[in-house]
Amino acid sequence: MSNLFKQLEIEAFRAGITPRTKQSIEWFRKKASSLGRVNRLGLMQEEEIDLKTRPKTAPFGEMYMFFYDAKYKDVLPYYDAFPLVIMMGPAAGGFYGMNLHYLPPVLRAKALDALLGEGGDVPGKYIKPTIHRYLNKQVKSRFALVDKPEWEIATFLPTADFRGASNSTVYQDSRRKM
Repeated sequence: MSNLFKQLEIEAFRAGITPRTKQSIEWFRKKASSLGRVNRLGLMQEEEIDLKTRPKTAPFGEMYMFFYDAKYKDVLPYYDAFPLVIMMGPAAGGFYGMNLHYLPPVLRAKALDALLGEGGDVPGKYIKPTIHRYLNKQVKSRFALVDKPEWEIATFLPTADFRGASNSTVYQDSRRKM
């Protein structure tokens, strides 16, 4: 996907990490936490990124990153301005998506285990705080498609951009919703 993704894949390979295993999910989670901030705009501008125009229908099960400006940001307690969304289906004027950024990294790992077929169905309690409706008119960029082999990298990259609350506040609220 991008130079950052390739760099992390190479590091994982050199460390002897087998892709799409519990070990690799844990390795990427730890590695991402040591990265600090990731330049979101730079990530979206890398030529390897597969940018898509707004899908006419939300392709179920695809993962995307994009810039977003919530329509009701003045009344929402917080929102993610750079969602990492697995498309769930169409909605009036937009789509529903499972934004993994709303889960703390440890719970993202458990959800990803299930999503990638290693741990059965994703428990509903993990899904509930992640489901959000996104309006097409509020999407402020093209969609960056994340190929399935790169889901574990994207899932743990520190790209969440919560407006109105800190990551820890969002994670606490998500845990309460479970």
